Amino acid sequence: MKEKILVIDDERPTLKMFTLLLTAYGYDILTAENGQDGLDIFRKESPGLVLTDIKMPVMDGIEVLKEIKKINPQTEVIVITGHGDMDLAIQALNLDATDFINKPLQREALEQALTRAGERLAIAKNEESQIGLTERPDAAVISVRGNITAHTIPHLSEVFTKAKTLEKDLILIDFDKNASINGAGITALTVLLTQNRDQGVRVVLAGLSSNFKAVFERIGITKLAKLFDTEKEALRSQ
Repeated sequence: MKEKILVIDDERPTLKMFTLLLTAYGYDILTAENGQDGLDIFRKESPGLVLTDIKMPVMDGIEVLKEIKKINPQTEVIVITGHGDMDLAIQALNLDATDFINKPLQREALEQALTRAGERLAIAKNEESQIGLTERPDAAVISVRGNITAHTIPHLSEVFTKAKTLEKDLILIDFDKNASINGAGITALTVLLTQNRDQGVRVVLAGLSSNFKAVFERIGITKLAKLFDTEKEALRSQ
């Protein structure tokens, strides 16, 4: 059975483009030209994945996101923002969106967002498998997969505590390329990094997608922990 995906956008050419691309990727496509129609379709069809524009008449994408999360918090919602609308993207993440892509749409960015969403849907049933701990000679490496939310942060905190008991010079939080972190997760991670910086624990981050790197830089997480592209680069920084 094809996976259902709902696309909400008030621009018909954009809907047509999404339909062509997503059909080629093998999805069962549902479309709506405004937020209210989109919600009606969502209630009827219950797709696991939703793409919604932010700026629309009748009901904007932020309100759509809020309502979808009320109906089914597990739904993967990717918001579509205009170039430079980082504040809106952060607002959407704070409301539990799991990703964002910018207009004008780039096919590669869409493919990456869909891949991330698909992997998160696949592993969401077992939250503990999303976070692991590996001991290296000079570092404790915490690997993160899936979607980091308020539900998974307690497990991250538990693993982080175990990492500190290894008494390494460095703790690396290594995000899988398809990992995501929503607003609640970002807030909790900020608190965790602040507390450990104050305790003299050196923590670095690696593997984040370009979207989430931009978010972390915007909200100041980069002042708490340095970002690296890969685990190898991070470990070489010691």
